[in-house]
Parts: sequence; C-alpha cells; structure tokens
Amino acid sequence: MFKRLLSIPRKIIKLISFRFNPIPGIDYEYLKSYPHDTTSYTEGLAIDNDTLFESTGAVSNLPHTKSVFGIADLATGKLLPKVEIDKTQYFGEGITFLNGKIFQLTYKNKIGFVYNATTFKKINEFTLPGKEGWGLTTDGIYLIMSDGTNKLTYIDPDTLLAAKIISVTENGWAKYRLNDLEYIKGYIYANTYGKNTISKIDPRSGKVVGQLDLSSLAYDAKRRFPRALEMNGIAYDPVTNKIYLTGKFWPKIYVIRIID
Repeated sequence: MFKRLLSIPRKIIKLISFRFNPIPGIDYEYLKSYPHDTTSYTEGLAIDNDTLFESTGAVSNLPHTKSVFGIADLATGKLLPKVEIDKTQYFGEGITFLNGKIFQLTYKNKIGFVYNATTFKKINEFTLPGKEGWGLTTDGIYLIMSDGTNKLTYIDPDTLLAAKIISVTENGWAKYRLNDLEYIKGYIYANTYGKNTISKIDPRSGKVVGQLDLSSLAYDAKRRFPRALEMNGIAYDPVTNKIYLTGKFWPKIYVIRIID
C-alpha cells in the first residue's frame, strides 16, 4: 500500500488533501438590513467615526454609474457623494481611513489618491505597487491593498511605498481574486470576486483560516432586485462589533455579527 501511495503524483495527493480538509466555516448572526442605492456599482465600504462610507465605480456601458465615494445614508439608502473623480479617466475602487486621511484606489490607472478626511480635499496621489487596484483596508499602521491576485500589499501611509507583500493560500493553493478587504481583530477578511464568500486570512502566514458563506444574503438581494450583481463591500464597526455587507446594485446593506 505504501508503495502505491509513493507512485501517486504529488499534485493528486495535494488535491486529495484539499478535498478532505475543508476550510472551517464561520458562524454569524443576522442582525438587520438597511436600504441601499440600487444604482451604486459598489467597490467598497468603510467606517469612520461611526459613519458608513461607500465607494463606487463607473462602468462604461452603464451611463448612470459614477466613480464616487461618500456617506451611505442608512435611513434612505442614498449615497451622499463627498468626492467624484472623472469617470472618463478613472474607475474608483476601494477606500480606507488612516491618520486623518482617506486613501482611494483606482482600477487600472495604477494611481491612488489621498484626501483630507475632514474637508475631503485631495492632498496627494501615488503610484500603486500592483498592476490594478481592488480593495483597501488598514491594520492601523499600514494600508493593505488587494489587486485581484493572491497578493496583499502593505503600503507605508507616509512614504506611500510598498513595505511588504503576503501571498494568500487556501489549503496550500494560491487564493486568487481577493477583492474588498476589512481588518477585523487581527485578521484580514476578503471577499472573493464572483463568489458569495468572505475569507478570514491570518496575516502572519497568509493562510485562509476560516470562511463566511453569505449565499443566503446574496439570494435575498437578488430576490428583492433581480439586477443585483456580485457581493462587494465589507465594513467593520469595532465599537458595536458589527459587520456591514452589500454588493453591486444590491437593494440592501446587511448587518451581521460573527459568532466567536
């Protein structure tokens, strides 16, 4: 039997290991939902001073879409813009707050923008270290950026240069299409573009150590608004321990709490 195992290619053994070692599921409690603007092509959510912000992108064949970020009004579902970038030049992506500033990514221009978090005036711009800009979060020290691959890049907020890169793996395989990010209690949470799951990533090893299956929320959004697209947008409120979730053209922002 041992000789037979030795004859099996390593890739097959790795696949067998993957199939018998599923990523642990993370339980959560659904709390409530709020209305969300179904014209928003959502690219990210972020919370600052108890206020929920949303960033959106502009799709060329959807003329009503805009590349903006602003306050997501939970009472009305409307997005109240604070900054709009020229959609003929830039596609807005993820945002995050750090040290009194707002950092914004763009999709394919390899450019990021920096704004004053009080006045929303642009104060700087920088070259993105990856080919594309997708999601953005912070651990309170660095900016952490995704670019659609399995790489997460830590950016120094003062120099705006890459400080380090971690490679994300799931059961030993590269975990691609990491999208919007949120830093929660020492871990990075990332939604996978095109799927209704959020991965919990250990930043020390880059390994996926847990997974949230949010299919029920995605199905509810689609039932309420058939034109709803991919899940995208994660924001964590450390004061209330709540997580806010939505997606592109979703009719709702859902609020959950992870069951530890």
